[in-house]
Amino acid sequence: MNIGITVYPTYGGSGIVGSELGKELAARGHTVHFIASSLPTRLTELSDRVRFHEVEMMSYPLFEHQPYSLALATKMAAVAESENLDLLHVHYAIPHSISAILARESLKPNRNLPVITTLHGTDITLVGADRAYLGITRYGLRESDGVTAISHALKNQTIETFGFERITVIPNFINPEEYTRHPNDDLRARLAPEGETLLMHVSNFRPVKRPCDCVEIFARVLSHDIKARLIMVGDGPERARVEHHARTLNVFERCSFVGKQPRIADYLSIADILLLPSEHESFGLAALEAMACEVPVIATNVGGIPEVVTDGETGFLSNLGDVEKMSLDAARLLSDPDLHRTMSVRARASALERYSTDNVIPQYINFYESILAR
Repeated sequence: MNIGITVYPTYGGSGIVGSELGKELAARGHTVHFIASSLPTRLTELSDRVRFHEVEMMSYPLFEHQPYSLALATKMAAVAESENLDLLHVHYAIPHSISAILARESLKPNRNLPVITTLHGTDITLVGADRAYLGITRYGLRESDGVTAISHALKNQTIETFGFERITVIPNFINPEEYTRHPNDDLRARLAPEGETLLMHVSNFRPVKRPCDCVEIFARVLSHDIKARLIMVGDGPERARVEHHARTLNVFERCSFVGKQPRIADYLSIADILLLPSEHESFGLAALEAMACEVPVIATNVGGIPEVVTDGETGFLSNLGDVEKMSLDAARLLSDPDLHRTMSVRARASALERYSTDNVIPQYINFYESILAR
């Protein structure tokens, strides 16, 4: 197949999943054309089967804001014709599905270009649920030829918000060869110079991720006389607030803020626990990546996280904001090597059994074929 994929090219779950999906499809003999404003962060190599088409923005004094949605639709239509695309697969309903639908309609009646929309979370929970965008998001869902969601929790929320039920759940995934625990003695020695255990958080540092809760949990873990350090991976609007909070709790010197990292598996491979105290997660990709690297997860029991993390087996789940329980769970894990090892083994086994690329990518291919068969 000849597939067009559009993602937000920034640091975030939807861009990561869309980019990795394209690479996996190319590895299985399909040709993938990424259509976006810039090269997605995870798309490090291009080839005959993985191509990139940049959306050019028009600068015109009449427009206070550049009309990206129209520029994207124009580019989608042009690439569809020049590259003979079989379908467009867009990640995020707003504005990508609207642009794709406009591109599809502009090509009629000369060609049919099916549009598949994958929902990742905030396109429904935040943007789509805003009354100003409710109608146009519902239109994008209804007019898409196929709609997928990354978890049953997100599917149910979409049904509740929009009354739209024609949704197929295809979960996020990991490549078990890329996400596997591998030694990195130099990195560990740099981040844990005294052999401390490492608690880690990976996110885009937005309020919904509640990164300040990680500092709260960490401070309580230290009160149990556990030698540990907190590694904060990523960047975003909450970072300065988190750093200030760490100073307020007198734990800043035991925290490392390493910013965005291109190879998350290198960091997860030296972690002992992943902290994911989010207010909402439609899936919890960071949790899945950690589990594949044999890292138990301490997380909140919200959204799609319970579909990924099995409480008491591959990690521990807590109510939102219950930093005391999360700290006790973390301290228990770090104080019991046998329990930690058992959970680590179970975590990887669960990740591979349910979410490996060999299990999930064929689901996308079958979904594409079913849409094209219509």
